[in-house]
Amino acid sequence: MLDEEYMEMCLTEARAARAKDEVPVGALVTDENDVVIAQAHNRTRALTDPGAHAEMLALRSAALKRGNYRLTGCTLFVTMEPCIMCAGAIIEARIDRLVFGCYDEKRGAFGSVIDINALPLNHKVKVSGGILQEKSASLLKQFFTIRRGTEVAITGPTRNRLYV
Repeated sequence: MLDEEYMEMCLTEARAARAKDEVPVGALVTDENDVVIAQAHNRTRALTDPGAHAEMLALRSAALKRGNYRLTGCTLFVTMEPCIMCAGAIIEARIDRLVFGCYDEKRGAFGSVIDINALPLNHKVKVSGGILQEKSASLLKQFFTIRRGTEVAITGPTRNRLYV
């Protein structure tokens, strides 16, 4: 399969997240034979878990399926550039390759805000960004356009405030 085909599968996951009122990000993991071993979408609200990003859930599922937290030989596909939390998990899992859709200019950890590969860590990830970028970005823009002005109902009255 081509990267674009896997990314289309991630976009299907992202749409599933949007349908559940979650930020529309989808991810999947393929093994060294290019077989999909895990798929997920954001579930932070459903699980009341700030760590329930699509990438984290897909990595956990893949690790359980393989019976090993090291996912050497695997590729992670995700519709949006991973944040620093997810980047840390990607490094810990020893993912060989990361393929993502749109860049995240506010939190991206593979080149947009920081580049985790530029740090002196013991593992480097091959990165391909911008795959089906417009489709991925469009889903996010649509979602946040609809959500604009509803933040208090979603995250509470102290959202983005330093003092209560």
